[in-house]
Amino acid sequence: MSSSDSFPLQLDIDSDTLASCVACGMCLPHCPTYRVTGEESASPRGRIAMMRDAAERGEADAAFVEFMDACIQCRGCETACPAGVHYGHMMEATREALASQTSYQPRLRRLAYRALGMPRLLGFGSRLLGLSQRLGLIRLLSLLGRARPFRQLGAMTASLPRVPVRQAPLTASGDDVWLFTGCVMDAWMRDTHRAVQAVIEATGAGVALPPAGATCCGSLHLHAGLASDTRRLAHRVMAALPGEAPILIDSAGCGATMKEYGHLLGTEEAHQFAGRVQDVHEWLAERIDDLPEGAATSPDADGPSASDAMASDATPRERVAVQDPCHLRHVQQAHLPVRAVLGRYVEIAELDDEGLCCGAGGAYSQQHPEVAGAVRERKAAAIERTGVSVVASANPGCTLHLRAVGLDVRHPLEIVAEHLDGGTQA
Repeated sequence: MSSSDSFPLQLDIDSDTLASCVACGMCLPHCPTYRVTGEESASPRGRIAMMRDAAERGEADAAFVEFMDACIQCRGCETACPAGVHYGHMMEATREALASQTSYQPRLRRLAYRALGMPRLLGFGSRLLGLSQRLGLIRLLSLLGRARPFRQLGAMTASLPRVPVRQAPLTASGDDVWLFTGCVMDAWMRDTHRAVQAVIEATGAGVALPPAGATCCGSLHLHAGLASDTRRLAHRVMAALPGEAPILIDSAGCGATMKEYGHLLGTEEAHQFAGRVQDVHEWLAERIDDLPEGAATSPDADGPSASDAMASDATPRERVAVQDPCHLRHVQQAHLPVRAVLGRYVEIAELDDEGLCCGAGGAYSQQHPEVAGAVRERKAAAIERTGVSVVASANPGCTLHLRAVGLDVRHPLEIVAEHLDGGTQA
């Protein structure tokens, strides 16, 4: 499709919503793609103008697809917007229209997304990938001839983290709360779940684990415009997590999507389910006094400031930089509980970038590596300015994206678990 080609497109966004943007430009400094490219069409304001034009004409072109696809969907613009524009929902509707009416999402990519909801297939594929990494087959794949598919697949898999071949299973300990384990995170980062479970249990609560039907929340599908798949997965997740117990999420992207099941499905059942969903730090912050004191924490050191701890005879507290995942800060607005919980055990080092995106964006960093890398450079520079070597991030995508440039990034509750265990837990 050349830039001059147009095609029919029907956007399911009402005119009042499209007109809600007053083009003030307050979003521009908070948009990572605009900051990197400087292009108006790469900003929320520019993209909404393109949506409005496409809706009026009933058609779009390749440039429209390019700029819609280049959005990281960090939703930092929503936090900055004085008019309260629901940009995220507009972008989701636009991508859904593209995915359902055009070839926006290729068949192979659709199959890859579908595999996320198949735990056995995902587990097998992950173990195969981990074994291939250890045998050096990934590098060989990227060097196979000049065939473009091999080069692309090789480059993509070469940038992935070292995937575990074997992982010990998690064990339920009660039914006070559900701990949602998800798809990729459980396949690649189960030890994070293990640490999170240990912290929850330290409050005296028992943890229930989801059955196989609740393996994927549909977040990545929603980003890709495959909203029908997200709705299908949402129904599965809801059916697999019955009752009234809180559903705790340790992945910011999953939590943001599951909290919006009511909007996605439009049913009372979905709204009630979404009301049970909490980021795990939100739940812990409400029970902060139930958490034990850390091994390196003075008795009165219960906040982000280290002044009390430094004034006592306690060992000076570890300093940790906090990187706010966009879907925790801008969508859930649950970034402060991270500080409340983590600050009980370490000194918080704040970044000076006002929560700007790191560039991960779910699968975005794999599909737009150059822009994602440029955005990451800004985040890495902000981290470097803190003078801190350890970074806390409550989202697996952000963690893996930042680790790829050598940063020591951990889930906040992995750090807490280490302190609860006297610093002996890996």
